[in-house]
Amino acid sequence: MNGKKRKKKLLIALVVILLLIAAVPAIVMYVAKSFTAQETVVRTDWTTDVGEVFEQNQELQIQYAEAELGDGIRVLQLVPMDIETDGFTYYDTAVQERLDSALEDLKADGMDWSADAPLAVLNPYGTGSNGLYLYFRTDLETQVSYTIHVEDESIPDFTAAAAEADGKTYTRTHEFQIIGLVPGMTNEVTLTLTGSWGNVRQIVHFQVDMPETQSGYPTRLDYTDGTSEAEQAEGMYAMMRVNGYLGYGFFFDNDGILRYEMVLEGYGPDRILFDDGDIITCVSNGKLARINGLGQAEQVYDLGDYALHHDIGFGQDGEILALAELEGAENVEDQLLSIDVESGEVTHLLDFRDLLPEYFEMTRPINATDDMFWQAGEWDWIHLNSLQYMEENDSLIVSSRETSTIIKLENLHGDPEAVWLAGDTRFWEDTPYADLCLEQEGDFVPQYGQHCVEYLRDGEEDGVYYLVLYNNNYWSLSSRDDFELDVADSVETDLYGLGGEKSQLYIYKIDENAGTFALDFSFDVPYSSIVSNASVCSEDGNWIVNSGVSKVFGEYDADGTLIREFSYECDMQNYRTFKYDFSGLWFQ
Repeated sequence: MNGKKRKKKLLIALVVILLLIAAVPAIVMYVAKSFTAQETVVRTDWTTDVGEVFEQNQELQIQYAEAELGDGIRVLQLVPMDIETDGFTYYDTAVQERLDSALEDLKADGMDWSADAPLAVLNPYGTGSNGLYLYFRTDLETQVSYTIHVEDESIPDFTAAAAEADGKTYTRTHEFQIIGLVPGMTNEVTLTLTGSWGNVRQIVHFQVDMPETQSGYPTRLDYTDGTSEAEQAEGMYAMMRVNGYLGYGFFFDNDGILRYEMVLEGYGPDRILFDDGDIITCVSNGKLARINGLGQAEQVYDLGDYALHHDIGFGQDGEILALAELEGAENVEDQLLSIDVESGEVTHLLDFRDLLPEYFEMTRPINATDDMFWQAGEWDWIHLNSLQYMEENDSLIVSSRETSTIIKLENLHGDPEAVWLAGDTRFWEDTPYADLCLEQEGDFVPQYGQHCVEYLRDGEEDGVYYLVLYNNNYWSLSSRDDFELDVADSVETDLYGLGGEKSQLYIYKIDENAGTFALDFSFDVPYSSIVSNASVCSEDGNWIVNSGVSKVFGEYDADGTLIREFSYECDMQNYRTFKYDFSGLWFQ
């Protein structure tokens, strides 16, 4: 009897184990889809802490409130009365125009707005939680600079020259956004008004008790100094698409202090484009927006049935190019869109299945057991992750992570044609595209799983130029069963870097005349199997390198020696970190 019970228990246990094994793919797919689904989430709650409402404008449907920022200065808040209705978003030009009209009413309400009693509004357009708008007039033309001080002695003062909304250096009408107030702290602000001859006309002091970040993201990053004696470049580090904190962009100074929290509809910036004193960036996975220095979203570009992945850039005059995918399609991350900057019209420009049709036929959708398991069920056969437009021959250079190949095509706006492929030539040997491969010149290990391929500089003659890229140095292929590649020992094959290998910044010399590519310069950086970028960030040649899976970014000198490295918090990875000086937008 006991033997029968034991057999029955063993049989039940075996059945349970078999059921669990059978369920593993479904569990993996569920967890994976839950992780990637956060990129498509659109913010539905825009409410924030608001002080006492003292007036309403029924025509504009705007409430005026007193911000609770201490007794140092009177600061207002503008609150749309429909902020809690379904479908509300600040990234709606109608909402932005209402807020702008309310601001204009405040400016013209008969008050004598002066430097020591300015019109001050916290985050007037809903796009930057710790941005403080100031408006006032002076008798003489002056320039405004400001210094922000907090009591924590470990946080250095932040000083900047304000960029005026009218674009002037010296003016009598001052309208700008103070960038740099530290969330969760009492900020002592000193405004210095200087005449054109350098004489100080007025100094004004006030303080504001800033609220905590909306996202809950830390206001300080830990850092480690490297051995380089070079100075960090001026500007702020822009962290883009921080997993676990999507719907925000974070901007840190050279000491790792959060100076601006951009509030988005969802997703996160893939890149920031600067255009005529404004920025253009992603504000959700289906929208771009043009945002001015005051935080106003002047124009919103709705992509309709398309979703962004993973880059935007300028194309021909008046055009933005965007990598995208068609919502609901089985094949992903293989479409290119053109967006008219003025009209906002979105045009589908290229389906890469039409560029490489015979290779597409060799691929399959990703399985739950593949390296890129979180994309299970998706046909991610090429995985485009960066673009670089070049005017000559109407050309486009794209980075394909899945094939570990850099691809150049010409006649983009006509009849596009692939003209070369750069990477491990063995990958393309048994395909109809082998003849397009540039020949590797020199003894080096080519890139694998690369990201963020960017044009760096012209070469010595026409047809020769240099590209910089983040070489993830990670070999993986999840969309084919019929191909294996024996890679060098220095190439990582583990997603989490268990082999102990490094990623690299690579500079390639492309010689189209000779049909070759060569490694011109490189240096090792912390390993990241996916995401990441390596970009020049100053005229001195400093580099900013983000290694997303290692959760660090660093600034390096022109020789590749580390100046300072920052570690950060996120779920799995941060997609990119760039460094910009924001001159003409926030600072003079």
